[in-house]
Amino acid sequence: MNSKQVAGERAVEYVEDGMIVGLGSGSTAFFAIQKIGERVSQGLKIKGVCTSENTRMLAEQWNIPYTDINDVDHIDLTIDGADEIDPYGNGIKGGGGALLFEKIVASNSKQIIWVVEQKKLVDRLGAFPLPVEILPFGYKHSLGALAEMGISPSLRMSGEETFTTDGGHFIADIQIGKILDHEELDRNLKQIPGIIENGLFLNLVNKVIVANDDEVDIITFR
Repeated sequence: MNSKQVAGERAVEYVEDGMIVGLGSGSTAFFAIQKIGERVSQGLKIKGVCTSENTRMLAEQWNIPYTDINDVDHIDLTIDGADEIDPYGNGIKGGGGALLFEKIVASNSKQIIWVVEQKKLVDRLGAFPLPVEILPFGYKHSLGALAEMGISPSLRMSGEETFTTDGGHFIADIQIGKILDHEELDRNLKQIPGIIENGLFLNLVNKVIVANDDEVDIITFR
């Protein structure tokens, strides 16, 4: 069993009977979903809320009951991954392209657990390219507005085609180095017409479960 699997399964220990559980996306969340599926087969009764089409397919594979986010008034616990986390629990997400749905689920969750490898912990956010989700309509103008901010955006591709999110949007990845003021950057990005959301997840996570070789560390933020 690798460290990511150990950490993912540790996160599932916080899942209780009757919960509405946000099911995250990506490789670390995969192990948590797999473990939830095992517990469901043993009698655990939960409802999942999926953050991506891939997650929905995994839920079906593991016979995890899931529901549309519009059919619940809250989410008790969300288990997800992250691409970077700073010492204050701020993170960058969206490397897999599900950042908008992930942020909607996270913003409506009472508790959030991120499962990551040790290397995802950083002193300051920004080494990982920050994903920005943009409307296809007028996307070149949105990219131009980013360039005017002194940011060089790179439109994400999937082979020779433009990468498209589950919501039908494009992703621009921006490499800006260490982010000195992530709250100001978040505000500035949201002021650009056509930009729907960005991958800065600020002041959201409650616990981070860190896979470190054969050990698991738990960091509590709020």
